[in-house]
Amino acid sequence: MLDRFLRATVTKILGPIARLLLKIGVSADIVTVVGTVGVSAGALYFFPRGELWVGVLVITAFVFSDTVDGIMARQSGGSTKWGAYLDSTLDRIGDAAIFGGLVLYYAGMGDNSVMAGLSLACLILGSVVSYARARAEGLGFTASVGIAERADRLVAVLVATFFADLFDSTLLLGVVLALLAVASFVTVVQRIMTVRSQALAAGEVNH
Repeated sequence: MLDRFLRATVTKILGPIARLLLKIGVSADIVTVVGTVGVSAGALYFFPRGELWVGVLVITAFVFSDTVDGIMARQSGGSTKWGAYLDSTLDRIGDAAIFGGLVLYYAGMGDNSVMAGLSLACLILGSVVSYARARAEGLGFTASVGIAERADRLVAVLVATFFADLFDSTLLLGVVLALLAVASFVTVVQRIMTVRSQALAAGEVNH
């Protein structure tokens, strides 16, 4: 839900930027790659150093490229299978870098094994959420269900990380990470059950 709302709102704002980039010869693929490099660098450089709020600002600036490249693809005649594959694959790298940066911080100078564990759980379960859908679609099923969509996870963790650093408190971030881990687990189960229902209907389940 949040994903659809954000995309509709941000598209109106970033549309002119997308048109300008296309006009000067920048491709959607380049924007996708630059955005992923920016997000990953911001997370893996600033987070482990304890500069969480700075990292959030850098990451946020590059996260918008994920919307810009989609707008550019539509404005240039529609997204291609290659563009969709590249975007989806690099999204996983960016997401892993964000949670990985938190793992490195809390396992290092942050010195909080609980927070490190929660961050790691979000990293792993977030990847499984994406894999569950991709694998299902690769087998001819659909699994676009769940309560933990990518945009929801990103907004929640970035906002919580920013304020956790600003007010020097891990409570809010710890609660958010715990909720994200649970929500991601529930989403994985939802997708597994959805695919199982489709497989049963198609006679693709061994009894």
